[in-house]
Amino acid sequence: MELEGILAIGGKPGLYKLVAQSRGGVIVSSLIDDKKFPVTQASNVSALKDIAIYTYNEEVPLADVFQKIADKENLGQAISHKEKPEALRSYMLEILEDYDQERVYNSDLKKLFQWYNILQENGLVTKAEEKTEEPVEEVSSEEESK
Repeated sequence: MELEGILAIGGKPGLYKLVAQSRGGVIVSSLIDDKKFPVTQASNVSALKDIAIYTYNEEVPLADVFQKIADKENLGQAISHKEKPEALRSYMLEILEDYDQERVYNSDLKKLFQWYNILQENGLVTKAEEKTEEPVEEVSSEEESK
C-alpha cells in the first residue's frame, strides 16, 4: 500500500492528498470532499508514510498496519472508528497482537481506523505487491564462447 503524498493535518478531520508546493506551504485536496486549499507551514502536517504504531518490540509503519487490516478484511472496510474503545482495542489485537496498549491511545485507534476507511473508500487500499526476483538465466560455457 502506497501512502506517498497522503497527509493528516492537525485540527482538520480526514486525510488530504498533496497536490502542489506553494511559496508558503502546500496545496492539498481533501479525500473526503475533493476540495482544494492551501496549508501554511504553521500548520501541523504529518505524512502518513512517516507515522508508525508502537509495539512492545519496535515501531511498525502505518502502511504495514493498513496492509494487515486490508488482508484481514479482503480489501474491505475496517471496523468503524465510532465503535466503543473496547471493540477498537479488541480489533487492533487481531491485527497487531503486540501493539503497546499503554502508549497507543483510544484516540490513536480511532484515527487509525478512520484513516484506513477513508483510504479504502478512495480506492487507495490495494493488495501487497509481491516482491519477486527475476530468475537469473544461467549461461552455459558453450554460449559464452560464441
